[in-house]
Amino acid sequence: MPDTFAKLPPLDPLRGFVAAARHLSFTHAAEELFLTQSAISRQVQTLEAALGVPLFVRRVRSLELTPEGARLAAAAESWLQEYARLAATLRAPTVRRVTLSASIGIAALWLVPRLVHFQARYPEIDVRLDATNRIVDLVRDGVDLAIRYCQDPAAPPGAERLFGESIAPVASPALAARPLDAETLSGSVLLDQDDRRFPWLGWDDWLAAKGLERIRPRARLTFSHYDQLIQAAVAGQGIAIGRTQLIGHLLADGRLAVVGHDLRAVEGRGYWLVHAPGSARPEVERFAGWLREEAAAMNASSRP
Repeated sequence: MPDTFAKLPPLDPLRGFVAAARHLSFTHAAEELFLTQSAISRQVQTLEAALGVPLFVRRVRSLELTPEGARLAAAAESWLQEYARLAATLRAPTVRRVTLSASIGIAALWLVPRLVHFQARYPEIDVRLDATNRIVDLVRDGVDLAIRYCQDPAAPPGAERLFGESIAPVASPALAARPLDAETLSGSVLLDQDDRRFPWLGWDDWLAAKGLERIRPRARLTFSHYDQLIQAAVAGQGIAIGRTQLIGHLLADGRLAVVGHDLRAVEGRGYWLVHAPGSARPEVERFAGWLREEAAAMNASSRP
């Protein structure tokens, strides 16, 4: 048995190799393990030298596993997961928690549908979601991160812009099949949000921009919270002004559809990621990194 151990290739580089194989990227592997890209590259080179075979085909902007690399990745992933499970049973129990503050609409419509992906990747990290429309004091209220919707110049120092905002009339597919004109509007129920801070999210602003301010809809339903308004639209109760970044999953799966072709950008505003001072714990950094990934993926999918 000692001779067998002595002949083993180095074990330290396995984590870097498995992360690189999972992402097919040294850069993303480095971000996951909080190392530099060059450190991951050296780990993989050390393993390749010890095994005597290449594990990756290195292209200009991509990586591809060799057959030997694919075999090792599948086996090593299983070994490391089993080791992690065993280690978790041996360690004293600790709670690793991240607290995020976000408005009710952002939390319900954008964040909650995506949290399952974070839980699948980091099951050891608990998430506490503080959904409120008031601006919280991150330090006083024990909050690690916040997502804030604001004018770009008003973003807090050090905040990171996740994505902007576009709006369009939306409704359930049955209602969205009709053109959005004076005749349709006069027979429709319009769903409004009772928030004078953001007039562009209300129908008065939209109708005035179209020269249709004299149109009287069949009825109006007004809501204090934006997520309630959207749920009413999904239920077929009327037409809403949709914030397309927040309701992208509802548009993608067909529960909502854009009415007409009037998609417009809200200039100078966006959704910003704010870090509390001194919140650089590993679990907080992992959650912040995951939020950046989700925002980047959404931004990429929305480009023409």
